[in-house]
Amino acid sequence: MSRLLNDFKAYLSKMQQYEHVTTLLFWDMKTKAPKQGQAAHIEALTHFSAENFAMSTSEALGNMLDQLAAPEEYKALDDTWKFIISRMKRDFDRNRRIPADVYEAFVRAQAESGTAWEDAKRADDFSIFAPHLKKMIDMQKEITGYKNPGKEVYEAMLDEYEEGMDSVTIDRLFQELKRELIPLVQKIAEKQQPEDPRFHEYCDPDAQKKVQWMLLDYIGFRRDSGAVDETEHPFTISFSSKDVRVTNHYYEHEPLSSIFSAIHEGGHAIFDQNVNPAYDKTVAGSCGYMGIHESQSRFYENILGRNKNFWVPIYDKLGELLPQFKEISLDEFYREINHVKNSFIRTEADELTYCFHIILRYEMEQAIFRDHVPVEELPALWNQKMKEYLQITPKNDREGILQDVHWSDASFGYFPSYLLGSIYDGMYLEALEQELGSVDELLKAGRISEITKWLNEKIHWYGNTRKPKEVIEAVCGKEVSAEPLIRYFKKKYTEIYGL
Repeated sequence: MSRLLNDFKAYLSKMQQYEHVTTLLFWDMKTKAPKQGQAAHIEALTHFSAENFAMSTSEALGNMLDQLAAPEEYKALDDTWKFIISRMKRDFDRNRRIPADVYEAFVRAQAESGTAWEDAKRADDFSIFAPHLKKMIDMQKEITGYKNPGKEVYEAMLDEYEEGMDSVTIDRLFQELKRELIPLVQKIAEKQQPEDPRFHEYCDPDAQKKVQWMLLDYIGFRRDSGAVDETEHPFTISFSSKDVRVTNHYYEHEPLSSIFSAIHEGGHAIFDQNVNPAYDKTVAGSCGYMGIHESQSRFYENILGRNKNFWVPIYDKLGELLPQFKEISLDEFYREINHVKNSFIRTEADELTYCFHIILRYEMEQAIFRDHVPVEELPALWNQKMKEYLQITPKNDREGILQDVHWSDASFGYFPSYLLGSIYDGMYLEALEQELGSVDELLKAGRISEITKWLNEKIHWYGNTRKPKEVIEAVCGKEVSAEPLIRYFKKKYTEIYGL
């Protein structure tokens, strides 16, 4: 190993210490820090983020990257370090165009915006969040302009989260879904079953937490490399493959919410826990392509977790932990977890109407960045689109535009990745069954570990080293298509609803 590469690794190690601190501060802000302690955390987070940004755009790093990218040095690197050098040089060239004071102000504004969003949601008062949202929109436009000069802003934002999946491709895929799913949901609505109040009875949050652990253990989450906590909005955060943390939110009268959040976040965590450990603390590690990442959380949550056979080996255990489920048959449970109904909250939507929640948000983001709709008009536009796609209108902003955390930290362009992940899942399911046989039979026999192993080997191990279209080609041998997901939906819901 050359001295230059050793020096570069030492520099990366120091940068990673700052990243570790900022990740830990963010985790603590969202889980344990009291409200009065938030300001000090924001100061610390801003400081360490600025220090890390300075290192990531320094002349010293630029010189090392230039030397390591030179033909003689580059040729001597293994494939992993070739990827790391190439990706970091690309990011360096983009990020060094951002003025340091602009970046520091952005980090501070992000943290303040997150706190304001929580306050606004609790108070059901969009006006609390509105000025912060406007600041996030304006600052993200500015930063995107520095990083991607000459590129249309929203197109650049989409590429940040799912490289290579441009709006032309996304529009095509989403149009395919709308064409097929709107009439399917209409047919289902004609056979709608009534609400079952048993699923909305009081459910002890402490018992729900035990269910979360039961489910995480069952699907393959490793306790020695993970942790669990509680937040307003569930999320997963990764320090490395050896430290991956998930959160959940426990509603006293909605136990299914925490059950499926547990499986969803567990899918994210299993991905990060099974990346090649040689990639830890480098840009090759945790996958930054959010459609690929969401494909794993949604594969566990929906393709597996909403399959009746997933529950066959563990349904009695669920009843032991949550006694009300002893009085509910597995068939009744299966119908409820696949109850198609137009609902307000994205994270609680069935997997079919969930597609419309994402299309709505994608169109909202286009309205913000392409049509320049003012912030104060966004709640009304949101409600209008809810009526268009789901035939319902939110009673308040808490169940409307304030329900999601994503825009509070300027994660514009993220939302489409959820539906892209579901589209990928339809393709994975067909590929998996070609190799391992019926998923129904595997789940019924309690052999979910074989499915997890397949995902580990086909997807998780590679971390961030393959772009989305490369992942799909490697796993499925095909170009991205919504047709497999449409086939899955039609087969499943035709059987459930007797269409």
